[in-house]
Amino acid sequence: MKNPFPDLWTRLQCEGRDVVLYGMGDGADKILRVCAGLGIPVRDVFASDAFVRGQHFHGRRVLRWAEVCQRYDPGRLTVLLAFATSLPGVLRDIRAVAAAAPLYVPDVPVCGEELFDAAFVQAHREELAAARALLCDGESRRIFDRVVQGRLTGDPELLLAARSDPAAAMRELVCPAGLRGAADLGAYTGDTARGLLDAGARPEFLLAMEPDAHSFRRLAAWAAAESRTRVLPAQAAAWDREETLDFAAGGRGAAVRPEELPAGRTHRRVPTPALPPDSLLQGRQVDYIKFDVEGAEAQALAGSAGCIRRCLPTLQVSLYHRSGDLFALPLLIHRLFPAYRGFYLRRFGGLPAWDINLYVRKETTDAEADHPLLS
Repeated sequence: MKNPFPDLWTRLQCEGRDVVLYGMGDGADKILRVCAGLGIPVRDVFASDAFVRGQHFHGRRVLRWAEVCQRYDPGRLTVLLAFATSLPGVLRDIRAVAAAAPLYVPDVPVCGEELFDAAFVQAHREELAAARALLCDGESRRIFDRVVQGRLTGDPELLLAARSDPAAAMRELVCPAGLRGAADLGAYTGDTARGLLDAGARPEFLLAMEPDAHSFRRLAAWAAAESRTRVLPAQAAAWDREETLDFAAGGRGAAVRPEELPAGRTHRRVPTPALPPDSLLQGRQVDYIKFDVEGAEAQALAGSAGCIRRCLPTLQVSLYHRSGDLFALPLLIHRLFPAYRGFYLRRFGGLPAWDINLYVRKETTDAEADHPLLS
């Protein structure tokens, strides 16, 4: 039977229930702004008990869940999750709330304003189909389908089902033991790079680019102490040309350009160098590049094009910062680098639909493997 509500936002508009927000922060800011634009009133905001300290959010006192249950009839209540988590204990709390009242996970992009709603899917249905057709295995298509439906409907169980084993992805798709050179673009404090080394990689070098000054200090300290490989830290954004960009000051999400921040939010602007990774790799042999650069993946891919065409490294590309990343980035890679044939989608996160990773590998056909000039 056809779903009478093509997306979550339409459901919220049609049902007219008492909507409350679960959580605070940038995600909540975006959800409140979308609800206001669509005429969906948000009655209250609540948080997990451990986070409630009498604070206010957008003029509302932050409640505990027990207070919400006292104020509203559960039969008329809808809860919108407004924060990200993969922690088992927090997910248990979320499921406990969902057992008492309908709970949904609105999809608002990390970067940009375009919503992944029914109109967006209809406008890009051919591109979505083309991106799905690139995927090489059933697990990739399973993740793709559940992510699309979960983002449209806000169903948390669809998103929680769209998860893969990160150890298997590392072992089967990255193949760390054979890496001669690696690059981590958007390295943060070195967490992904450490995971790569912990999985058995011993590359001759590992380029680690991170634009945020606070994160870079921790990255550089780790790089200086790391003995398993030669880490080359660079405080710069991965970009398609050399220039200076304005970034927003503050926390882990600091490596975001101010124009990508929620409307009305002001942050101190920090001039930050941006470089094409090709200029730092300088012709080295690279077998693996990770792209997780806060919505600048297309520019970072373009700035790495020389290395990619020369070395055909395994690429790991984040597909969740922008609403269109799920289809636009696979299609971009397919167009720019036609030698790649292996496209695999994996997801390791909890809620919302973040931590979606595309692995792109050069894979030979049987005929090529038998041909000495092609293999």
